[in-house]
Order: sequence, then structure tokens, then C-alpha cells
Amino acid sequence: MLAKAKEEWEQEIVDKQSEKERYLSERITPLHTSGLSLSQLQDLCRELHEKVEIVDEERYDIEAKCNHNTREIKDLKIKVLDLRGKFKRPPLRRVRVSADAMLRALLGSKHKVSMDLRANLKSVKKEDTEKERPVEVGDWRKNVEAMSGMEGRKKMFDAAKSPTGQ
Repeated sequence: MLAKAKEEWEQEIVDKQSEKERYLSERITPLHTSGLSLSQLQDLCRELHEKVEIVDEERYDIEAKCNHNTREIKDLKIKVLDLRGKFKRPPLRRVRVSADAMLRALLGSKHKVSMDLRANLKSVKKEDTEKERPVEVGDWRKNVEAMSGMEGRKKMFDAAKSPTGQ
């Protein structure tokens, strides 16, 4: 089977080569430049130049069409993705479920675990928090006026020195 496939492949290559040669022989005529005068050679060059311009115009038109189609395909792909991604989401409602009911739903009805979340919370007394806060409330303007300037800085320096010296 491999030998037969190889033969068919080689035959296909030969057929493509012969088709290419036949097509080129139809499209391209051989140039006979020997024995032509200067004006005839110039005319021949002008003809060839016109043919080249025509082929370039066709190539440019085909390339522009190809680019336009490519852009259109990209736009359509984006539209398809946008349409595929859009769907209506149902309005969600808030459901109140206790922790016990949630655990029963997750673990099943076999497990009977009760979870009292409030029992694990610490109780804090208001009196404790009020005692911790220092109650030094004074007129802040007097403090700012006393500490302004070089004398205020000296007082701050002396005040910082005195507690450590004792």
C-alpha cells in the first residue's frame, strides 16, 4: 500500500509540474529581441511595462479585497462571541438561611451539627475600654502657643531628658 501511495504521489507531482508548464507557455510568449531596431525594442518595453502595470493593479485589487474580507471575518467573529456571551440573568432574591440549615444542606440530613455562632463571641464590657483611655483633655491652643518657637523646642528637649535622668 505504501508503494502504491508513493507512486500516486509522484504521479501527482509530475501532473502538477506539467500543468504549470502548460499554463506558463499559454500566458508567457517567448521574446524575440534579435534583429529588432531601437524603436521596436522601445515599443516592446512599453508593452511589457503596460502589462506589468495591469498585473500590479489586479494584484493590488485582489489584496485589498482579501484584507477587506479578513477584517469582515474578524468583525463577524467578534459579533458571534458577543452574541454568545449575552444572556439574561435571572434576578436573584435574598434568602435567609441559618447556619444550621446551611450545614444540613451541605452535609446532608445524616449529620446533626448545631452551630451557635454567638456562643463563641467574646463579651466586652464598656467599663474596661473607658479605663484604658487616658482622659487628658486640655486646650490645644495653649499647648501650641507654649511649644512654638525655639523656647518650645527647648522645653520639649528638657522634658524628654528629665524622665530618663530620674
